[in-house]
Amino acid sequence: MVGLLERSRSSLWTLAGRFGPYAPLLVMTLVSFLIFSLSRAGLVAWQYDRVSAVSSWQEVMLNGLRVDSIQIGLMWLPALLLAPLLAIGRFWRLWRGFTYSWVVLCISLVILLELATPGFIGEYETRPNRLFVEYLKYPNEVWSMLWNGFRIHLCVGVLGTCLAALATGWLMTPWLSQQQRWRNWTLWLSWPLVFILVALVVRGTISHRPANPAMFARTTDSMVNSVILNSPWSLIHAIYSLKHENKSSEMYGTLPDEEVYRIVRETRARFDESFSPVDHPGLPTLSQLTPSRQRERPLNLVIILEESLGATFVESLGGTPVTPNLEKFKEQGWWFEQMYATGTRSVRGIEAVVTGFQPTPAQSVVKLSLSQRNFFTLASLLEQQGYSTEFIYGGESHFDNMVGFFMGNGFQREQDFDSYEKPVFVGSWGVSDEDLFNKAHDEIMASHASGKPFFTLVFTSSNHAPFEFPDGRIDLYDPIKATANNAVKYADYALGQFFAKAQKSDYWKDTLFIVVADHDIRVHGHDMVPINHFHIPALILGADIEPRRIQTVASQIDLPVTALSLMGIQAQHPMTGRDLSRGNGDRPGRAMMQFENNFAWMEENRVVVLRPGKDPAHGIWDIKQKKFTQAPPPADQADFEKRALANSLLPSLLYRERLYHVLPQENEHQ
Repeated sequence: MVGLLERSRSSLWTLAGRFGPYAPLLVMTLVSFLIFSLSRAGLVAWQYDRVSAVSSWQEVMLNGLRVDSIQIGLMWLPALLLAPLLAIGRFWRLWRGFTYSWVVLCISLVILLELATPGFIGEYETRPNRLFVEYLKYPNEVWSMLWNGFRIHLCVGVLGTCLAALATGWLMTPWLSQQQRWRNWTLWLSWPLVFILVALVVRGTISHRPANPAMFARTTDSMVNSVILNSPWSLIHAIYSLKHENKSSEMYGTLPDEEVYRIVRETRARFDESFSPVDHPGLPTLSQLTPSRQRERPLNLVIILEESLGATFVESLGGTPVTPNLEKFKEQGWWFEQMYATGTRSVRGIEAVVTGFQPTPAQSVVKLSLSQRNFFTLASLLEQQGYSTEFIYGGESHFDNMVGFFMGNGFQREQDFDSYEKPVFVGSWGVSDEDLFNKAHDEIMASHASGKPFFTLVFTSSNHAPFEFPDGRIDLYDPIKATANNAVKYADYALGQFFAKAQKSDYWKDTLFIVVADHDIRVHGHDMVPINHFHIPALILGADIEPRRIQTVASQIDLPVTALSLMGIQAQHPMTGRDLSRGNGDRPGRAMMQFENNFAWMEENRVVVLRPGKDPAHGIWDIKQKKFTQAPPPADQADFEKRALANSLLPSLLYRERLYHVLPQENEHQ
C-alpha cells in the first residue's frame, strides 16, 4: 500500500513537473477538485430526497464543478501574482517554499470548511456563510455550544484538518527538491496568458456581472442551491457582500427614493385604517399614533422574546404539543393565529419587535454601524415619555452586539450573566430561563415600586442548541433530553412559572405583556421562502386585555405599534407596522419575510418572492395545509410586485440616509 502511494505520488510529480513553476498549483487544482466533488457527492447522498424533489444529482454535480473552478482560481491568484518575481533564478528556492506552504494551507482550509458543512447545514440549512465568521467574535459562547452540542463535529473537523495538512505536506514533499526547468523568459511569456485564463475562470461568466451564488440558484430549495456551491466560495462571497450592505436590497431592482416612500405610504394606508402620515423632511415614514385605548396613566410594557419558538412547537397552530402553558394563557389575551417573523435570526426578531424596522438581506441594524446611536427603538420613544427602560438576558449581552445597540438607543439598564447570584442552572448560553424570569420578576417589582412607568425587554435562551436545562422540571417529550422539543417544553414551563407569579403581583393590572418568538428553529424547506417556518406564536395579555383571536395576517413589526396603542401612548413615530388594536382583527393583512437573499411579500394568502437576478415568483400560501404552491402572476401583478419591491428597498434606504430615529423631544407633539 505504501509502495503504491509512493509510486502514485512520483507519477503525479513527473507529469506536473513539466509545467515548471505552475506545478504545485496544478497539483492543488487536482486535489481540490477531488475534495469538492467527494464532499458534494456526500451532501447529495445525505439530502437525496430534497435534491431529487427539485433537481437531479447530475445537475448538482456538474454545476458544482463550475463553482469549484472559480474557487480554485481564487486559490491560484495570490501565488500567481508573485510568480514573475519569485519563480526565477535566485529566488527559486523561496518560490518552492512559499508555494509548498500555500498549497498545504489552502487544502487544509478547504478540508476544514467542507468538514464543517454538514453540521452547519443541519443547523442553518445552508453552507457556511457570514454567520460562520460573525460567531468568531464570541469565542466563549460558541466554544461552549460546540463542545456541549457538537463535540463529534468539532473533533472530526480538527482531526480531519490535521490529517489533511499532514497528507498534503507528504504529497507536496517532492516539490521541495524540484529544480528550475523553465528559463525566466519562458515564465514571463506564459504568465500573461495564464493570468488572463485564471481571471476568466474566477469571473465565472462572460456577462457584464461576475458569477455570484444567485447564478447557481437552479432550484426553489435554497438548501439544494447551497449544495451546488462549495463552502470556501460560499464563505468568501458572503464576507465580500458585507461591503455592499448599505444597498443590499437593490439586488431585487431599483426605484426612485420618492416613489419608494409614496408606495410604502399607500401600502400602509391599504392595510391600516388608522394610518395618519405626518409630513416631515427628515422622517419620510413618520406617522401620528392616536391610541385605541385612552388612559389616564399609560400602561407599563414587558416584551418577552422567546428564543426559537416557532409555530411548529404550538399544537393549536399545527405544531408539536410542547407549549401547554402558552396554550393556557392564550385563552386570557390576544392570540395571533397568523403572525410571521421577518427573518431567521435573533437579531432580526429584536430588530422587528423592538424597533419596528423592516428586514433586509444585510445584517440586522442591531449590528450595523450607522444604527448604534440615534436609531428608533421603543425604548428611545418611551424614555422620552418618562419611562425607565431595561434589557434582561441570561447570557452575555455583548453577543450579537445587543447591549451596544440597546444602550445606545434608549435602554438605561441591562442585566446579563454577571448579574445573577447562585443561579439554579448554567448552560452554554447562560443561566436557565427560570433564573431569567426570577430576575425579571424582581426587576419588574422594583420598577413598579419606584412609581415610574417602565419598559422591560426579556430575552430567553434555554431553547438554543445544545438545549441544556435543569432536570426534574418537566416530563420529557422526547426520550433523549437534549432536544428542541424538550427545551421548548422547559422554556414553556419557565414562562408558566413567571406568569403564575406575575398575575398575583401588583404590577399585573398596570402592565401590558407581549410574548413572541424571535424566529422558528432551523428554518428550512423546499420552498424559495419556507413560510411555514416563519409562522410564530404571539400573545398580548395583562392589565385589562380581554380574550381575543386575531386571525389576520400580521408581521412582527406590527407588535410595537399595537403595543403603544393599547398602552395609551400618543406619539409620532417612524415605524411602518399596523395598529392591530383597531377594528375586529379581520382586516386583510400583510407580512414580509427575509430568507437568505430571497424576500417574500405576502398579502393574505398571495405571495410574491423577490430573488436576485431572477424574475419575481408568485404563489399561494395555504395556512391550513401549511403549503406554498407556485401560481401564475395575479391580475394586479405589476402593482403587487411594486409594493413588494418598494418595501424591500425602504429599510436599506432609511438606514443609509439615517432617516429612522425618534423625534427630538422638543418637537414631539402629543
